[in-house]
Amino acid sequence: MNNEKIAMLLQRVREKNPLIHNITNVVVTNFTANGLLALGASPVMADSRKEVADMAKIASALVINIGTLNERTVEAMHLAGKSANEHMVPVMLDPVGAGATPFRTETARSLLENIQFAVIRGNAAEIANVAGENWTVKGVDAGESQGDVLDLVISTAKKLNTVVVATGKEDFVSNGTDTIVVRNGHSILTKVTGTGCLLTSVIAAFVAVEQNVAEACASALTVYGIAAELAALTTAELGPGSFQIEFLNQLNRISAEDVIQYGRVEKIS
Repeated sequence: MNNEKIAMLLQRVREKNPLIHNITNVVVTNFTANGLLALGASPVMADSRKEVADMAKIASALVINIGTLNERTVEAMHLAGKSANEHMVPVMLDPVGAGATPFRTETARSLLENIQFAVIRGNAAEIANVAGENWTVKGVDAGESQGDVLDLVISTAKKLNTVVVATGKEDFVSNGTDTIVVRNGHSILTKVTGTGCLLTSVIAAFVAVEQNVAEACASALTVYGIAAELAALTTAELGPGSFQIEFLNQLNRISAEDVIQYGRVEKIS
């Protein structure tokens, strides 16, 4: 895993303009769509039970995000996920707030039982809860990590036969055999609602154009983190509102040269 390959994958996303089907939460729909467009992907936000299966089969990747659940969207998630599996479309799961309520946790686990996910992306507490471990979750935000995140990511990837991404001060990616750490990013991302949700969709855009799923995830994390660093630098005295707008600008502007210069990614096993 090197910065040159990450830069190449960024260019591939922009050239191929993958269609990313998002069944996501009502808080982040607009930000997610604009972020994907800024990066160079093509978003669609369909969640009707009457069309999700048809949309999923023509998409380049599917994102299932459980941030604002209701019975109608849960059914749509299952329909879309099964259709994506049948048509070899990679599926991402963002288990927002798993562990906060029984309904939320049970929904995440039911999705995992019935759909094969290429990637599960969450914070450490969310990953732990979908893996059957009890780590504290406050609302849809993680509590302090209560264990070894690296071990958690590796063991969950093996247990669920998928690629697991745990994001935090450092981001860990593992398929159970190969493990990568990404150290790009900025703390102000936690001050803007939806940055984690958008990240999952950006990961989907990279997975859509690269067969090595773990490397695609690490590439997305690196590009996303560098864009955040550049945006934070530009808006240092202005606060999260200005950062949010500039972050979209930087997702659009980030270059291969930026990736090669600033990427901090390391394969650790």
